[in-house]
Formats: sequence, C-alpha cells, structure tokens
Amino acid sequence: MTRQTKGKTPRRPPPKKTSGQKDPVGVYCRVRPLGGEDEECCIEVISSTTIHLHAPEGFKTNRNGEYKETQYSFRKVFGVLVSQIELFESVARPLVDDLIHGRNGLLFTYGVTGSGKTFTMTGSPGLGGLLPRSLDMLFNSIGPFQAKRYVFKSDDKNGIEVQNDVNALLERQRRENVCVPKMASSRQKVEPEIADMIKLSETCKADDVDEDSSYSVFVSYIEIYNNYIYDLLEENQEDAIRPKWNGGGTPVRQNTEFIPPQSRILREDQNHNMYVAGCMEVEVKSAEEAFQVFWKGQKRRKVANTRLNRESSRSHSVFIIKLAQAPLDADGDSILQNQVVVSQLCLVDLAGSERTGRTGAEGTRIREAGNINQSLLTLRTCIEILRENQMCGTNKMVPYRDSKVTHLFKNYFDGEGKVKMIVCVNPKADDYEETLLVMRFAEMTQEVEVARPMDRPICGFTPGRRNRNQAFKDELSRKLEERGGPVDRGMPSVLNMATHSLPPLPSTEVTDAHDDITLPRLIEALQNRHRIRQTVLEDYNKAASTMTSLLQKLDSNNHSKDNYIHEQNGQLLEKDKTIQNNKAEIERLEKKAKMLEHKIDILQKTTKIYEDDKRSLQHELETRAQRLHRELSEKRRMEQRMHGAVTDTQHKWEKECERRVNAMQQQMQNKLWVKDEKLKQLKAIVTEGKTPGRPEPPPRQTQPKLAPRDERATPREERATPREERATPRDERVPMPAKRSASPSPMTSTPVRPLHRRSRSAGGEKWVDHKPASNLDLGTVLQPIIPNAIKVSAPNEKVLSKCDRYVLTHQEIASDGEIQTHLIKGDVMKTRGGGQAVQFTDIETLKQQLTTIECRKRKSSEGDGGDENGGSSADVEKRCAVAMEMKAGSTMGPGVEHHCINKRRKP
Repeated sequence: MTRQTKGKTPRRPPPKKTSGQKDPVGVYCRVRPLGGEDEECCIEVISSTTIHLHAPEGFKTNRNGEYKETQYSFRKVFGVLVSQIELFESVARPLVDDLIHGRNGLLFTYGVTGSGKTFTMTGSPGLGGLLPRSLDMLFNSIGPFQAKRYVFKSDDKNGIEVQNDVNALLERQRRENVCVPKMASSRQKVEPEIADMIKLSETCKADDVDEDSSYSVFVSYIEIYNNYIYDLLEENQEDAIRPKWNGGGTPVRQNTEFIPPQSRILREDQNHNMYVAGCMEVEVKSAEEAFQVFWKGQKRRKVANTRLNRESSRSHSVFIIKLAQAPLDADGDSILQNQVVVSQLCLVDLAGSERTGRTGAEGTRIREAGNINQSLLTLRTCIEILRENQMCGTNKMVPYRDSKVTHLFKNYFDGEGKVKMIVCVNPKADDYEETLLVMRFAEMTQEVEVARPMDRPICGFTPGRRNRNQAFKDELSRKLEERGGPVDRGMPSVLNMATHSLPPLPSTEVTDAHDDITLPRLIEALQNRHRIRQTVLEDYNKAASTMTSLLQKLDSNNHSKDNYIHEQNGQLLEKDKTIQNNKAEIERLEKKAKMLEHKIDILQKTTKIYEDDKRSLQHELETRAQRLHRELSEKRRMEQRMHGAVTDTQHKWEKECERRVNAMQQQMQNKLWVKDEKLKQLKAIVTEGKTPGRPEPPPRQTQPKLAPRDERATPREERATPREERATPRDERVPMPAKRSASPSPMTSTPVRPLHRRSRSAGGEKWVDHKPASNLDLGTVLQPIIPNAIKVSAPNEKVLSKCDRYVLTHQEIASDGEIQTHLIKGDVMKTRGGGQAVQFTDIETLKQQLTTIECRKRKSSEGDGGDENGGSSADVEKRCAVAMEMKAGSTMGPGVEHHCINKRRKP
C-alpha cells in the first residue's frame, strides 16, 4: 500500500484510476409557473441556455439605487411549458444509460423552498418525475435478463455476492416462510397516489444492453434530518418520541425520557467509497415494485407546513438505485462469481433554503431551517474550494466531513461518477434575493470539473452466448415434441429418437403353451434391436465427439478472432482517446485563441481610445501653445509700447521740470534782488537816523537763498522724498525802527523735531519680512525698518515656524501714476495638522507725492515789537512723508499720520 500524497488524510487511498479526461458538472435550470396571473415575475427565459434576472419594482440592488439586471447561462434551460418527459430525456436518461453500462451517477435538485424540486424528482399521477421514469427505463432495458431473486445478495459492506441456484432457493424459502419482511411486490394493488405515473406512450429503454450478463436491482431510501441519517425503509423504525424502558419492564426514571430514532453512520468500504452502514437494501424486480418501495419511505419523510409551502421538505432525501451485473460463462448458463460489477445512481432531493422571517418558523422549524441552511452552505463551500483548487492549482482541503450530505457524495466529486444538478427557480418577485444567491451558486458549480472514470474491462467471452444456449434448448424441445418424446428430460430422452428407425417387433401372440417359436423369435428381434441401438449410440457418440471437437475448434477460432477484434478495438479505443484528447486540446486552444482575440480586441479598442485622447490633447496643447505664443507676442509689443510711452513721458516731464525750475530760480533771484535792494535802503535809513544814546537793534535774519535744484533730477527722485516746503510769511513793507531786546527771539531758536508714532512692525516680536524680488528700490527717506526680522523673497514653513508675525511688502501703481507701497501684516498661527498659517490683521500704505514750493512773506509790525520778530526771514524748503494705517477691510480713511524729520537740503 503506497503512502498518501501531501495534503491528504493519511488513511486516504491513492488516487483512483481515471481516464485522464474531465467533464464539467452539468447544471440545468427549470422555471416553475407563477401561482397567480397578477404576481410580478423577475425571471425571463431568453434562449434555451440563458435566462434574464431583473430586480422587481421597489428593490434596489446596489448602493447607487440603480436596477442591476443580470444574465445566467446553463447547459439547458427548461421553461414553464417544458414537460416531464422532455426534462427526463435531456437530464436523467444519460445517467440511466451509464448505470446500465456500469458507471455511477449523481443527480440532485437545488433551489429555494417552494420552487418545485420535489415535483421535478417525484411528479404526480400522469406527470411522473425523474425518479419513476428512471426506474421504468431501467427495468424496460434489463427486464428479460434479470437473475432470479436472491442470486445476488448484499454483504452489508457495500458489496454484492453471487449465490448458486440451490443457496438462492434456500434463501427464498427462508425469507418467505420464516421471518421475511414483506415488502411491496408487483402483484399488490398500487396506491392511487402513485397510480399511472407514466403513460405507456412515454416508456423508453436503453440501447446496447449486454444480453450475456445477468442483472439485479437493489434500492434503498434514506433521509438526512438535522445532519443525522435515518433509514426510511427500516421495517421496525422507532418513533420520533418514545419512553425508554429497562430490561425489567419498568421505566428507568420517574419521568419519561425521550430519545430520537436510531440514526445511521457513514462508513468506507474496501474500495474507499462511502456508504450508509446498516441501511436496508431491497431487491426489486419491476418498476412498480421499486416505486412502491419508494412511496413507502416517502410517507415517512419529514415534511411540515410553512407559510411559503404547504408540504415543505424538512430533510434531504436520497434514493439509491444499485445495479449488480455479472457476465455468464461460456455456455451461457451460469453466472461468473468473480466478475460482478456494481453501479449506482443517486437521486437526491435537497431541502430548500429558506429565511425564517419569511416562513414564519418557530421552535423546531427554526432548528430544522438552520440545519438545512448549514448543510447547503457546506455544499457551497466544498464547491468553491474544488473550483479554486482546479482553477488556481492549489491543494486546499475540501471540508466534506462538515456535513453528511457532502461526506456521503464526496466520491462523486473525486471522480467516481457523473454529477448533474437541476436548479429549480420560482419567478415570483418575493423570492428574488434567494433566487439571486441560487443563481450565483449554480454559475460557480458549472466551473467544477469531475474526472471521468475508467470503463469496465471486457470479460473476453464470445458474445451471444445466452441467445445460442436458448436457441439450442428451444430447437431440442421442438424436435422432441415433433417426435413425441418427452421434453426437457435430458440425454436419455434424446436417445429415444432412434427407436423409430429400428426394425419392427414380430408378433408376440402365443397360442399354445408349448410354442417354442414366438419367444425365441422375439428374443432374437430384441437382441437385434439392441445391437442396432448400440451401434446408433456409438455413431451418435462419435458424431457428438466430432461435433464437440468441431465446436471447440470453432470456439477457439472465434476466441482468437475475438481476441484479435478485442485488440483491434483496444487500438481503436486508444486512437479514439487520442482523437478525443486532440479534440479536447483543439477546443482548449480554440477557446484560448478566442479569449486572446477578445483580449486583443479590447486592447485595440483601448489603444484607439488612448490614441484619440492623445491626438485631442496634442491638438489642445498646440492650440494653447499658439495662444500662449500670441499672448507673449502681445505682451512684448505692449511692453515695448509702454516703454516708449514711459520714455516719452519721462523726457517730457524732465523738460517741463527743467523749465519750471529755471522759471522758479529766475523768480527767486528777482525777489532776492528786490529784497536786497530794500534791505540796502533800510540799512541806509537806519544808519543815517541812528542816535548816540539809542541801542542798536539786533540784525534781522535774512532769508537764505535756496540752492538751485539739480536740473538733472528725475521724477523718481522728486517722488523719493515728498516733503512740503513751508515759508514763513513776511511783510514786504519796511518796518519802523523799534527797541531791540537783548534776548534772542523765539523765531531764531532751533526748531524742535516733531514726534511721530512708529510702525507696528517695529515691535519686539520675531517677524518674517517678505519682500518679493520684483519690488523696486524707490530710495525714499521713509523706509520700513523692522528689527529682529528674517528677510525672505519667498516664505516657507521652516521660516514661518520660527516667527510670530508676518509682513508682506507689496507695490502697485496708484491712480495718479505714482508707485504706492502696502505693508500687509498678520499673525503666524499653528494649524491642527502641524503646519503654519497666517491670519492678516491690518495694512499700512506708504504713498509718495510731489508738493509745490510756497514763499511766504513775514509781516513786521511797527508798534508791537515787530523788529524783534521781524528781521530777515529765510524761505525754508520742507518735505514730509505721510504713512497711512488702517485695519484690513475698513472703509474709513487714513487713521494716523506719521511725520518724519525734516531733511535739510544742501545750498
């Protein structure tokens, strides 16, 4: 015994011999009619292999709220108008044909509760289902070739033994006379519930039945209820609830103890096939008898009334048809005991999956529904793992033992026979969700492949043995009847045929007691007849031996020819297998080629879409590049025009400023000359009218001459220090002499520099001074100076994390053409995500303006000390810069003015 491969149970046998080919699980779909015409339908049959499943009104199948319609394909779809015979011809008839030829099969119905599974399997009077039609076809095919009852006998270990005629006769007598459980027979009256299941016009039989074999049929019927196996054909089946008693006839306890009926266990036979130990197998000889046995077990099956189904199956039922066959010997009389072939067909009616909320189940019904759903879930899990192992090449362990259903039929999925499934669906809109899950399971099951088992070996005897033996017996009986001899008496009766060819006996009448002639003559005739008889016997024996030798020669020749034919058939089978393998490979390659062509088409379409997108994007890019080029050209031309306009305006203003400066200088010179002349006249008058005792008044301060401005000054320099020139007004009339005071006049004292408020950016906090590189240096006196600041041209998170305040220097052109500077200030705050953010608080505006020069004359008063405050007065040129501060978003005007120190001009 070989060691098991990795991933298998150590007790598991080596893989069974298969033909190397695999067949997918055949999945069929049957749609039952609606219960009422006004009910909404959610299933539509599109073709013989496809159905369309759409969501009913008011049901949303995805999160977007859109209806999702799907199509599912099967090997074949049977609509509401398909009859039971059409369903049987397409699904069950190939399985019955395989059963007769020694191959196993499994057929089970699957669906939600109330979808028509039991009707499909069993049927009704006049509309027989798959089970009665399978029995009818089986017995119609093997009926003339059945062995006598009890020739084949079950060994209670999933095997079949062959008994001789004597033991079979004794077994029949023992069972009939002693303690045989009387099962249903074909002569009993058929119950009305199962009468006329199949019409005579719908009967059928299999082709190519081996006539040189003897057959016997055994049936068994079990149910799997709450994951326990019960025998439905057990004669003394215990009730579901009964008191438990001890051997003395008294109860074990004071209270009554309830126990469930005796359940059966699963075992593994010598061929590593699973079977139900202790299950009763009944030998049947007709379809009526077999169906009577089935109906007897059907009455014991667990059913209950629910909200969705009046007779809802509460268990999974399994009806097993086991066919035992063995070839006849060379003479066609006896059965060969060492060449028994056993095949079986399992017809499974699975209980329907259900939701307790819809069925209104309570108590025991809830437990039953939970066990049913759990077993169906285990079946689905096994199918999923089988599919994954086959498609992905994995070696995961299939959990067959989690449920009795999967554990019992695991041999079929491992390559022990053909598997088919009928999916029964109810098109009612209320069952849409359950039907959707059933469809997904059916779609997944179709992808599982089951290995095809090997065909049984050929015994090697000459075919037609049974017919030749029967023809020989019929011919011998006919000749014996013609000659008047006894029929079926063996070889001595055959010898009596020769008595008609012997000479006639002489007259045996004796007229005298002393007659010595008649008796010797009779003795002589009898001796003569005896000699002739012996001669005939010898000739007959010689002819028989000669015929036997000829027959042996013919048999040997036929046997050699049969061997040759068998070899040729073996070669043909090998060639056929090679052809099938080549066909399968060709089909696989064609499927692969179609798949690759489909992928190529998809890739070509995708490539075309991408190329179209690329061309459109390139065209858009070219269009935008051209537009950008045009905009750049327009910008350059605009810059050139603006540069020319600025240059022309600059030259124009330079000339205008030069003209105005010259005119102002000429005017000032004229005024100074007039003042000098007046001063000279005044001095002369004062000198002439001076008396010796009168103090000399202090000299008056004369107005200093203004230094001429640089004629080459540009408008930018004029805007750089916008100050207001203020001149003290002075009376141009000559004042009268007055008494001079020795103390200096307050007008001659040094002016005090006015205080101004500093900018807020000059505080003691850490600042980020953001000055873009595009800003211009105006060269003004009033410059924002921020101590303890980090100057950057572009802020970043590292710099912002080190500072508390932020200021941005922004320049723009005002409405009067001057450059205006904004200081935008804000606070730096940390964000919740760990970054930095700036919240702007206020704005300071620095504006430059050009002011005109005003000359004021100081008037002197003669009577009130005008000499003290008079004197010479000088025109002073003053410039001042004004900074306006306001809150961000404020609609008020400038708030606080900041005055700078007057800058003294050079003479």
